[in-house]
Amino acid sequence: MKLSRRTFLKTSGIATAGIAAATAGPEKFLLWAEEAGLIQATYVPTFCEICFWKCGAIAKVLNGRVVKLDGNPVHGNSRGKLCARGNGGIGLLYDKDRLKTPLINVGKRGEGKYRKATWDEALGVVAEKMKGIREQYGPEAMAIFTHGAPTDHFLPLLSAYGTPNVGMPSFAQCRGPRDVGYELTFGEGPGSPERVDLVNSKVMVLIGSHLGENMHNSQVQDFAEAIGRGSKLIVVDPRYSIAAGKAEQWLPIRPATDLALLLAWINIIITEGLYDRAYLDQYAEGFAELAREVSHCTPEWAAKETDLPAAQIVETARMMGHNAPAVTIHPGRHATWYGDDVQRSRAMAILTALLGSWGRSGGMFFATKASLPKGESKPFPEPTKASLNGGGYPFAGAEGVTQAIRTATITGAPYPLKGWFVSGTNLMKSLPNQQETVDAIAKLDLLVVVDVMPMDLTMMADVILPECTYLERHDALAIGKGKSLSVSLRQPVIKPLYDSQPGWWIAKELAKKLDLGEYFPWNSYEEKIKAQCKTGGISYDDLKKLGCLTIPDTSAPYITPENQPTFKTESGKIQLYSKELKEKGFDPVPVYVRHPLPPEGFFRLTYGRSSVHTFSRTTNNPALNELYKENEVWINANKAKALGFSSGDYAVLVNQDGAKSNRIRVKATQRIREDMVYMVHGWGSLGKELSRSGRKGADDQGLITKYAVDPIAGSTGMRVNFVKLQKEG
Repeated sequence: MKLSRRTFLKTSGIATAGIAAATAGPEKFLLWAEEAGLIQATYVPTFCEICFWKCGAIAKVLNGRVVKLDGNPVHGNSRGKLCARGNGGIGLLYDKDRLKTPLINVGKRGEGKYRKATWDEALGVVAEKMKGIREQYGPEAMAIFTHGAPTDHFLPLLSAYGTPNVGMPSFAQCRGPRDVGYELTFGEGPGSPERVDLVNSKVMVLIGSHLGENMHNSQVQDFAEAIGRGSKLIVVDPRYSIAAGKAEQWLPIRPATDLALLLAWINIIITEGLYDRAYLDQYAEGFAELAREVSHCTPEWAAKETDLPAAQIVETARMMGHNAPAVTIHPGRHATWYGDDVQRSRAMAILTALLGSWGRSGGMFFATKASLPKGESKPFPEPTKASLNGGGYPFAGAEGVTQAIRTATITGAPYPLKGWFVSGTNLMKSLPNQQETVDAIAKLDLLVVVDVMPMDLTMMADVILPECTYLERHDALAIGKGKSLSVSLRQPVIKPLYDSQPGWWIAKELAKKLDLGEYFPWNSYEEKIKAQCKTGGISYDDLKKLGCLTIPDTSAPYITPENQPTFKTESGKIQLYSKELKEKGFDPVPVYVRHPLPPEGFFRLTYGRSSVHTFSRTTNNPALNELYKENEVWINANKAKALGFSSGDYAVLVNQDGAKSNRIRVKATQRIREDMVYMVHGWGSLGKELSRSGRKGADDQGLITKYAVDPIAGSTGMRVNFVKLQKEG
């Protein structure tokens, strides 16, 4: 082949550019090759699981490698946008530290000594252990702890096995008391995503809810749009959060006094006649009893408890009352604070009802009543013994009281628990008092963990089963019950890397070895999804192509003469005064109880989220770790100076029981009260397997040695610990 000088130079230029791109990394090389016309991209829709908002995403794939993730414009949770976490999905996929092959422990638990195993061997070991536990103690001696998408695969497996014992930290360590408080008031919870009609709100109220830091995509988009439209914002938070920076009224409340403020607001709304009388007459009962019970909760009384000016308490109550019903009292999400959390959530729900905001534009909208059938399945066996899920708490949810299962594992009462199956949750970072978790694990005959990354709990397991990432697998359809019904598909963007497998495959193969294969009759999860779509009248081909389908004519979000609400309470009405609670021996109207204050020299320990991280799940993510490498402890600048600390110094935190943290960088700021400190949750992993985040930052959970159990729901209040700062060493 003869080349002209011009053709030679052109070809050489392309080659040189290609070499430069290849040197910069595989993504840049592939993007260069695409630009040069050498390869073509494919685009695959799916939905995210870096957090649990389930945002629609579209993956750009070049030559079998994911090079970009974008928000799916037809998906209601993303609307064409992904947050930083969502963009971090590629980092998870290609993290060199991710689990690559099944592992079997060959040392003591926690030593981290493992040998590689085939899937057949690893699943065989798990199956034999589970069979032995069933034969010696009964199937109820196994418990499952789970969270997120793996639940759809492993909860059926353990239910088929015969255990009733299920623990999800999403209840007792997160949303449980909130949901119970709203269910006792309205007969249903506020939903997830929460059914907050922010875009139509005239006033939004955030009580310890950090929108903009807890980066829930669609909700943050609505929040920003509402602010842009002129919605007024009230933020109740002892820390000047990102949201507080947008507020018309910031209330830097004394921690643990939120219920006093809420009761005062309720009192003002009632005494000044700012409530929606017609709404309450039609839909609620117990108003007279409520008014009597809160009559002493004056602004002046609340001011002394909350450390807020009485005039500001009155002014913010009037802001809500004068703009009702287009007022959103955000129900929050992580609600396990002080042990009286159901009643605090009840007060928020009652305030919403007084303003007539439930089922009204700008308040809380109704979820669609439409649904998608799940399809037929073989009934699970009836458990032979009672579940330990409820822990004896009368309003504990079906997701279980996780620490009650842990306690029963330690004590062996009322019957032994000898095996834990854990998927999608790092119990060392989600349960308070880590020593109790360690003590419980020591009592087990089997601890098996399914995970993508070598997290703290994972590296204590007897058998580790590596699940592939959400970009490499099918999972259950995501059924969105917002204003309309939506259906979203998660499908593999590329084939699983290494020797990892999707959760559905792991569950199905383990079921075979446990002689439970009849509960998983399909050959692939895609086959199962296709059958569900056919039953529900959904085009699988359209769903596969678009990633998300919104079902038309399924929206009825507000009260109208034709769309009247139903309340699944005992009376069929909103319960301002709860007869259910009274029958169980609890206060029918929330009552404020003063909580202990920090001892001299100590600060209340509080914690929260980062906009670029999800719990401990993402701290090692190469993309997200670059944005936020370790957490900091926020302390008021005056207190920091008095203790001899400046921003950037390192400190060690010591709690009231003598528990010490790893070193943590100090952030001295006027944006926080003097009686507390604050840190982002999820850091301080001690394992050497996480090369970027291991031993970086401090673990707030390691300092939560005390917790206050809510007597109504069994949830764990975890903001009851106090810490002091010490110099390193």
